[in-house]
Amino acid sequence: MYKLVVASILLATAYALPQPQVHQREIRILRQNQDITPEGQYAWEYETENGISAQEQGGPKAIGPDVGTAAQGGFQYTSPEGIPIVLTYVADENGFQPQGAHLPTPPPIPPQIARALQWIAAHPEPQLRQ
Repeated sequence: MYKLVVASILLATAYALPQPQVHQREIRILRQNQDITPEGQYAWEYETENGISAQEQGGPKAIGPDVGTAAQGGFQYTSPEGIPIVLTYVADENGFQPQGAHLPTPPPIPPQIARALQWIAAHPEPQLRQ
């Protein structure tokens, strides 16, 4: 009888502990492709049943005396607020360059600073001889 009481208490305690809440469901992949060539060129893409899709292609690129990797691609999905997000990008010797309507943009350059920059460009400092 003692073992039955202890087992019942342990079972009740385990049942009373908070259980992890799983709110995610599995999302099926509808389409997925990837390709890599012996020369180092590559391309991949996928699309899921919840509307997410992404793709990228790229490969080796000479950057001065070195060889780096250049890529271009993009992705799209719908935000939790229902806004379609579409982003395209290029990544090369100039860095990662994203483009998308949802990205913040800097404010315009004030006219006084624009004039100052034009004046500086038109009147470069003389080079010092060494």
